[in-house]
Amino acid sequence: VDRFLSLHFSISSGLSVAEVDAMKFLCRDKIAKRKLEEVGNGLKLFSILMEQQVIAPNKLGFLKELLQQINREDLLSLVVQFEEGELHAPDDQPDEHEKPVDVICANVGREWKKLMRELGLPEVKLDKVEAAYRYDLDEKLFQALREWQRWKGKDAKVADLIRALRGCKLNLVADRIEE
Repeated sequence: VDRFLSLHFSISSGLSVAEVDAMKFLCRDKIAKRKLEEVGNGLKLFSILMEQQVIAPNKLGFLKELLQQINREDLLSLVVQFEEGELHAPDDQPDEHEKPVDVICANVGREWKKLMRELGLPEVKLDKVEAAYRYDLDEKLFQALREWQRWKGKDAKVADLIRALRGCKLNLVADRIEE
């Protein structure tokens, strides 16, 4: 699944009707009145904004502004996390299939909370991830790992991931990462 589209789905599912209406009002100078009248949810609004290239994976300023205006700092943080993931991916990183995070995401599944607790991630952060990605198990795990990396900073080590996986009896996943 495209991470950019997943971001918009996550934001849209968190918006109330009143918030979508407020965002429509703020988009009056960007979207024609007739098109705005067709908008009934966040997905439709974001689709139009993407069609008109007001927002794009590398162009999120207007989206951030909208979320700030409707006081949805929680959703704004999702956009910031997305940007950090996109902007801080150096070209010299290993192939996608070699990253420990990808191996974990592909193999841990419903044991994600157990793993995150083993890594020591606070319950508050787990609850935040759970609420933001209620219906997307893979994204929950991915975002939880990113939260752990941010929380630990330079102390976030692959060795800690392996130790935590073994602590959760996920030895095959740990072995694959060690390879």
